[in-house]
Amino acid sequence: MVVLALLAGLVALAVLAALHWYAWRRLFRDTTSRPGIRRAGAVLLAAGLVLMIGAVVVERAGAPFWLQRAVAWPGFLWMVLSLYLVLALVVGEAVRPLLLRWTAARARGREPVREETAESETAESETAEPETVKVPEEAAEPSRRVFVSRVVGGAAAAVAVGTVGYGTYGVLRGPTVKRVTVPLAKLPRAAHGFRIAVVSDVHLGPVLGRGFAQRVVDVVNSTQPDLIAVVGDLVDGSVEDLRPAAAPLRGLRARHGSFFVTGNHDYYSGADAWVDEVRELGLHPLRNARVELGAFDLAGVDDVAGESEGHGPDFAAALGDRDRARAAVLLAHQPVVIHDAVRHGVDLQLSGHTHGGQLWPGNYLAELANPTVAGLERYEDTQLYVSRGAGAWGPPTRVGAPSDVTVVELASRQA
Repeated sequence: MVVLALLAGLVALAVLAALHWYAWRRLFRDTTSRPGIRRAGAVLLAAGLVLMIGAVVVERAGAPFWLQRAVAWPGFLWMVLSLYLVLALVVGEAVRPLLLRWTAARARGREPVREETAESETAESETAEPETVKVPEEAAEPSRRVFVSRVVGGAAAAVAVGTVGYGTYGVLRGPTVKRVTVPLAKLPRAAHGFRIAVVSDVHLGPVLGRGFAQRVVDVVNSTQPDLIAVVGDLVDGSVEDLRPAAAPLRGLRARHGSFFVTGNHDYYSGADAWVDEVRELGLHPLRNARVELGAFDLAGVDDVAGESEGHGPDFAAALGDRDRARAAVLLAHQPVVIHDAVRHGVDLQLSGHTHGGQLWPGNYLAELANPTVAGLERYEDTQLYVSRGAGAWGPPTRVGAPSDVTVVELASRQA
């Protein structure tokens, strides 16, 4: 197993190195002949690669938190910047031959040859026909190629920086509010319009800290929900390191309280300690447990990542002995457990985990591993809603999958 992991790591490193070499070639080697600029470009891209790998390694290795914070910002931002830089350069490969043909056509449309008149120093040559010196068209080809390389490389860099800048701003300003109405056949008329604020994937850690947590709390409270459901991946780090960052969660306000279920990243960060911490902050952990809220049952299961620690989802414990005549809402971090929810008669499952793909075209990869990537879908008699999440893992950036806090409004068919 260790050997396979090592081989996979070496393959990944080779691929990343090859992509960075490709970016250096297109951005520096093809755009200038000056050795100093080429060397500077190589150093820049090599440093970015090292920081990118370092950001992941120090976080996974549990390095001192100050080191994680020092490496995370430049490393993770380079990760996403290099992604869109390479994508833009690949698109530029299709544009490059078109630009070369266009510049060549423009050159031919002007003067096909350049003429220079050579004057003779003798009196006899003054009356002779001017001598025409033809400059071969091939001589202009290198300069045209450099010009096209600069245009394509500059455009790719501008697109990458603009995309990452806008996507990062979208995360750091805090999630927007999304509203979804979900009709439940078993919901009594008295509960019509019950509002659940779904908060997932906040990912407090070395990048997103206390200020971000406060913005999430402010957005949630502004919706004036009846209940708050925090459906996992709250943190990326230990309680010791992130206690100050999580402190604003104490300010969450809802008429029927705030509830929490674990996510896979919470297990990477010490789930048991975080369960105790969120309880101190006023949230109610649902670890394979259920509460009866007058109008419906609210259940929660541990994340599947906890199976290795003996804390995986236990649907029998959470739902096995309930009255199925009552509506049931399940909090479960990963959408993949939807089929278990169907078997246990759940009416609505609320999940996160996918981030909606977070970074296009990551949504296509997310679709391979999840039944639903974002939004509301029905599986037999069970409805599944998947939030795109409030924060971001790794790069504090989202492209094509804006962050949100979703207010799910339950609707009674009897109303």
